[in-house]
Amino acid sequence: MTIDPSKISSSITPFAMIDKHSALPQEQEILFTMHTVFRIVEITQTPSNSRLWEVQLTITDESDPQLSTLTNRIKEEISGRRGYRMGKLMLKVGHLDQAEELYDELLKGASDDRERAFIYYQLGWLKDQQGKYQEAVKFYEKFLEINRKTLPADDASLANTYNNIALVYNNMGDYSKALKYYEKSLKIKEISLPPNHPDLALTYNNIGLAYNNLGEYSKALEYYEKSNKIYEISLPPNHPNLAISYNNIGEVYRRMGEYSKALEYYEKSIEIKEISLPPTHPDLAISYNNIGGVYDSMGEYSKALEYYEKAFKIREISLPPTHPDLAGSYLCFAAWYERMGDYTAALKALQNAYKIQQKIFQEGNPAFASTFSWFGSVYRGLKEYSKALSYFERCLEIARKTLPEKHPYLGLDYSNIGDAHRLMGDYERALAFHQKALNIQENVKCNPLDCATTYINLGETYREMKDYTTALTYYEKGLKIREEKLAKTHPDLAVIYHHMSKLYFSTQKYSMAMKYVQQAVEIGQEKLSSTHPHLVEYRETFEKIRKKQKNSSLAVFLLLSGGL
Repeated sequence: MTIDPSKISSSITPFAMIDKHSALPQEQEILFTMHTVFRIVEITQTPSNSRLWEVQLTITDESDPQLSTLTNRIKEEISGRRGYRMGKLMLKVGHLDQAEELYDELLKGASDDRERAFIYYQLGWLKDQQGKYQEAVKFYEKFLEINRKTLPADDASLANTYNNIALVYNNMGDYSKALKYYEKSLKIKEISLPPNHPDLALTYNNIGLAYNNLGEYSKALEYYEKSNKIYEISLPPNHPNLAISYNNIGEVYRRMGEYSKALEYYEKSIEIKEISLPPTHPDLAISYNNIGGVYDSMGEYSKALEYYEKAFKIREISLPPTHPDLAGSYLCFAAWYERMGDYTAALKALQNAYKIQQKIFQEGNPAFASTFSWFGSVYRGLKEYSKALSYFERCLEIARKTLPEKHPYLGLDYSNIGDAHRLMGDYERALAFHQKALNIQENVKCNPLDCATTYINLGETYREMKDYTTALTYYEKGLKIREEKLAKTHPDLAVIYHHMSKLYFSTQKYSMAMKYVQQAVEIGQEKLSSTHPHLVEYRETFEKIRKKQKNSSLAVFLLLSGGL
């Protein structure tokens, strides 16, 4: 009866890498000011004004090896004429609007196709960062149009553009087309670059991203690890691209349900970013969001909220109000409120996310699928089952158009639709959709907890059909997976314990019913608020079983004493 938090749109997505435009390999601890260089020791927010920060500095000089490496790398990456250098620097530090104004002026004064092509390339990257994906493709195509006049289609200089076009298609949800362009880029780079070149690592990373989005997690991990191996050899240990690589490996493990490994890699990533990026950089927000997602999956809801709020604070400051990552944050809040049983607050957060997505995405974009799925979950919590079913079906409609037929997300969608049919009393359809879910989940590499959810939903369906033997079989399958994968106090365990208590109550095995409902109540009291609908329900079932046990004991006593 849960929805995988990996379906929270862009809020919990792996990082793609963009050639020659990754974040500067700068240290947060270095500050340039008026020909003097300081090392930043500590940055703290002032208690009297949340918009002011206190910075503790110590002076450094040219003998600092880290400073020397940094300045040489900056000079290399922003080389060119003055206006063009300024534009590159603005892009690297995230000043997108100012960079756009500058490039628009430079475009007006461009003297030849070479200059225009360069500006189109930079504007393509900028529009992608702004979430204006159709405009990004348009500028990249203009760049290619100019270069195709003089270069062959497999020229080494075009590899980066193919890579970046692929990234835009990835952001638009067209993962197959993204993979096509990534492979064009890889074909060129494998010929033109040495085997340990960072640009080759970048393309391996992005092919991993495409496979991850297509639900082929083993292939995704294969390419991510190829990329990571090169980066660990060729880059300094605090380079942002290495942080991205660790993040992406963490993301695959999260989707596979390996939460401890996911957290390990996410923390490696955040350790680098907190050193090398400014505290308001959007990439830092994505890492905070991803760590929040893992804690959410682990049932550590307070920690999840802490990281979601960190991410949202950065995004609110650094991104335009219609950026898709802001919608992603609202989806995370919606997921958190849904878990807390505050369905009204969840609905409000979902509406905020949906308003943003409607402004920036075309109808049918995959981003809407996760939003519709969460709408379905919230309306299910509100017991508005026909609305829930409608949203789950809208989610499935998009997923079928954009994902392979065996994608793990389709398994989740089928399971959710089956559960909605159960709640509406249509057991035949419920069983049919759950079987569709299992046809995927039992035959592809996916998160085993997704399969556990379907087993439990099937158990509920059979219990309501009074086929208690079959129900118990599916409950036990789901319980085995959850007990292996989740902490002993995870709220999702309370859910299955409660279901089993109801089954044993129906079969008049009251001691077993009491055993399981007590476990559900104990977890609920530790992890949920006292007014959470699940905990309220667990307590009601507990009282119902307790009274039945009391009455049964009294009846036995009277029978034995001759009172009946």
